[in-house]
Amino acid sequence: MNLYAERIGTLRDFMRQNNLDVYYVPTADFHGSEYIDEYFKVRTFLSGFTGSAGTLYVTLTEAGLFTDGRYFIQAEQELTGSGITLYRSGMENVPTPEEKLKDLLADGGTLGFDGRLLSYAFLMQLKESLPDTVTIRHDMPFPDELWSDRPALSARPAFRLAECYAGKSTVDKLSEVREAMKKVHPDAIYKNGASERFHKNTDHTADVYLITSLDEIAWLFNLRGNDVVHNPVVLSYAMVTDTKAFLYLNPSVLDADTKKQLENDGIIIHPYNSIYEDVSKLRACPVLLDAKRVNCALVQALPKECTILDATGPILLAKAIKNETEQKNLVAAHIKDGVAVTKFMYWLKKNIGRQHMTETSAADYLLSLREKQEGFLEPSFETIAAYNANAAMMHYSADEETAAVLHPQGFLLVDSGGQYYEGTTDITRTYVLGDIPYEWKQHYTAVLRGMLALSDAKFLYGCRGINLDILARGPLWQMGLDYRCGTGHGVGYLLNVHEAPNGFRWRIVPERNDSCILEEGMVTTNEPGVYVEGSHGIRIENELLCKKGEKNEYGQYMYFETLTMAPIDLDAVLPEEMTAKEREILNNYHKKVYETLLPYMNEEETKWLREATREI
Repeated sequence: MNLYAERIGTLRDFMRQNNLDVYYVPTADFHGSEYIDEYFKVRTFLSGFTGSAGTLYVTLTEAGLFTDGRYFIQAEQELTGSGITLYRSGMENVPTPEEKLKDLLADGGTLGFDGRLLSYAFLMQLKESLPDTVTIRHDMPFPDELWSDRPALSARPAFRLAECYAGKSTVDKLSEVREAMKKVHPDAIYKNGASERFHKNTDHTADVYLITSLDEIAWLFNLRGNDVVHNPVVLSYAMVTDTKAFLYLNPSVLDADTKKQLENDGIIIHPYNSIYEDVSKLRACPVLLDAKRVNCALVQALPKECTILDATGPILLAKAIKNETEQKNLVAAHIKDGVAVTKFMYWLKKNIGRQHMTETSAADYLLSLREKQEGFLEPSFETIAAYNANAAMMHYSADEETAAVLHPQGFLLVDSGGQYYEGTTDITRTYVLGDIPYEWKQHYTAVLRGMLALSDAKFLYGCRGINLDILARGPLWQMGLDYRCGTGHGVGYLLNVHEAPNGFRWRIVPERNDSCILEEGMVTTNEPGVYVEGSHGIRIENELLCKKGEKNEYGQYMYFETLTMAPIDLDAVLPEEMTAKEREILNNYHKKVYETLLPYMNEEETKWLREATREI
């Protein structure tokens, strides 16, 4: 029997013992994080699917997994033999997980899940959509005994981010948060388990602000850690009142100096899990929380007398708008990162066909170059080094046993990034290793044209990513091509490489929360692509910093400054398919790359870089 089919069979025994008809397994931790620590990877343990996004349901007779377009090809391969049905989310006639649950439980029954892994908003949505005959058990964590070698909950060392990097003290941030708590515009008010809708302009004051998002807590307390791979956050909760601030974490992650610094800022430190008991002791008061982010088990622990003000907290936007210090540091981080990526490109072009290379050895070499940069801490996500057909899987991940050998032909797509004290980077380049078909050059040039058009956008304040996305997709849509993902996402500052609420996308996807008004100081990736299954994949990605331009009678104009500093491979470009303006944008970018990186190159690298950034 397939290993994963066997594991699901064991889960069904547990379901029978607890009279569960459906068991629901999201990809989540207790904090609504996108990327999760090994302890939380129950869905992967049960299904074998290793992608970062997916939802599994199991009944006594069937099982299904939902994932998005980034992972269709990968999921189909990894689910083979498991007996799990793949649901391609977003495709025509494919239900959502919630719709599937409604279908499975149409005649009643019992649904079980771990309430610490699902948001309060999700619980309320289930209660509204499922028949009254359905029993919802949110006290059903996955049993440790079914996963004998389950990793322990992470408790890695944390550190304080100095103000020269953060740009603002915790004391100042807390002061701003408390001011925002005096004027809350809730989407809904929950009282005694029921909700009432309110107009956004109705102001309310919150006595308590409950924060569970790890990156928001890290930002507020200028604290960084290692509890989620590649995301420098600490497993923690926080609670802020008008006079006090409480931080809940494993005390062992703090050394004496870090603990003292926090206490000097007035932070009261409590054990990680004691948050549940503490919220249960709150007096009747208005509590600000984001029901889409705070887990339902924690909200259920609140006394019924508390009024829940459901709203996006003030930290989300404040964190996304980088301050002047952060912006200055980000420029420095991208120069460091550009040096590493450019030296990698030089090494790759010089040695392909001359020495043995694989996807993983190439990724390892790039990491070694980043590690030489001062202030580098770790990669900002697992490097995607994908050769030819492998690059058609947007989030492909190679290992040493399965990694493709690189030859002097075709494309190598490398999507990578770094965590530096000066910020977070994310860059993709698609490299020409040798001969490629003419059609591949057409695809590459169309991707490049779209990326350049978005980089050069000038727009009135008030625009959102949805207003600008067509600039990137336009050249591809003209060819009848598209890509099944957004064009870009927000990027944190020495935090998560994916950050709400800004992004580029052609349609609103509510759960992505990436459609806000673009504000000065926001950093967003620009990464259109082409993915042809069984053939090739192309992506070119730069990071853009939103800035204010001129202001006139029509309003405030905005533009983007490109932060990423690394050559774009010209060997796949068809200049005749580009406009004069597009060639000018590319040439100006390459001129800046050359001038910026020149001081960091040796004589041989300089000669190569001059050619790599030549005018076309």
